[in-house]
Amino acid sequence: MTDPRPFHWGAVSSLVALILLCLAWELWLAPLRPGGSWLVLKAVVLLLPLMGVLKEKVYTYQWSSMFILAFFGEGVMRAWSDTGLSQQLAMLEVVLTVAYFTSVVLYVRAKRLQLSS
Repeated sequence: MTDPRPFHWGAVSSLVALILLCLAWELWLAPLRPGGSWLVLKAVVLLLPLMGVLKEKVYTYQWSSMFILAFFGEGVMRAWSDTGLSQQLAMLEVVLTVAYFTSVVLYVRAKRLQLSS
C-alpha cells in the first residue's frame, strides 16, 4: 500500500513555491512593466486550491489538476517567447507545475488505493 502523505507534501510545497514564484516574478524579478504588473494577480488565483490541498480534500486535488494546466501553458509560452531572467523563471514555472500535477495525480491514486483496502 502506498502512503499518500509524501505526495500531499509534494503538492503543498510545489503549490506554495509556485505562488511565491509568481509574486516575486511579477513584482520584483522580471515584471512585464517596471515597478510590477497586474499579472501578479495570477498568484491570487493560485490561492483558490491552497486550503483544500492543505486539508487533503480529494475533490480539490482533482479539479486543481486541470486548473494548474493553465499555468503550465503560460510557462511554456513564456519560456519560448521571453528572454533572459523571465525565460528562466518561466522554465521554473513549468517545472513547478509538472511537480504539482504529478504529486496530485499520485496522491489521488494512493488515497483511492488506501480507501479501497
